[in-house]
Amino acid sequence: MNKLRPAGGGAWHLPRHARLVVYEARDGNELITVYDCAAAQKSPSAQIRANLVRVDAEHELRHTPTGYLVDMREESRLEEQDDAHYVVRG
Repeated sequence: MNKLRPAGGGAWHLPRHARLVVYEARDGNELITVYDCAAAQKSPSAQIRANLVRVDAEHELRHTPTGYLVDMREESRLEEQDDAHYVVRG
């Protein structure tokens, strides 16, 4: 279900107002759900079973009872480090 625009080399473009919803499982795994815009009432653009290791772009982070929300404040890229680890870079 990945509808993100490819950036090449295992990376995808994230729009300036993207929201990443990260659900943390008890076993340490995470489910990353990507929305194009935090305010839009649209289906997610992608869901990935992997860990979000780091966010190196302007963002706002909010913790929730089941994980955390990352609201992007600049265009960025979601980059795959390996099968189970991703990073966001500005």
